[in-house]
Amino acid sequence: MPQTSVPSFAELLGAAQHSAVHLEMRDAYGIDSEGGPFRAWREGTWTVAADREARRAWFDLVRAAVGRGVLMRRARIVSEPVTAYIRFEYEGTGLNVEAGEQVRWLPRRRASDLALPGTDFWLFDGTVVRFNHFTGDGGSAGSEVSDEPHVAKLCQDAFEAVWRRAVPHDEYAV
Repeated sequence: MPQTSVPSFAELLGAAQHSAVHLEMRDAYGIDSEGGPFRAWREGTWTVAADREARRAWFDLVRAAVGRGVLMRRARIVSEPVTAYIRFEYEGTGLNVEAGEQVRWLPRRRASDLALPGTDFWLFDGTVVRFNHFTGDGGSAGSEVSDEPHVAKLCQDAFEAVWRRAVPHDEYAV
């Protein structure tokens, strides 16, 4: 059953012992915290160094989790040709990899026959799912957490199906 009180992402990742997987399925996100960096990227003023600094707290969380043995994997399902937002994400993904995440990309046409949840999610240790909900224009519409076994299994199976087909970051070109 979805929990009414949603633990923070840092709490969920901090409690993970073995794995944290993330499936992203949107071609653009309108999250306020990314408006500035995305705008800078579009204007040609974005740099890897500035992005590393802006996302330092995230990279610290990743390094801490990976350092204690948590396998972190992220898969992105994307339409091709990719949107400007996905090109922006792609350019910054090397930093995610540097911090310890494994990242793969799956062209949407290769996902047509996969059973997928209706929204992006994180799955921790194969048992706890944090769904990230979005508005139509990509803004955050909040999160919910579920520890129902059938929900976790749906998400685990979906993620693994995507992961098997997806292209590693260093082999994917936008």
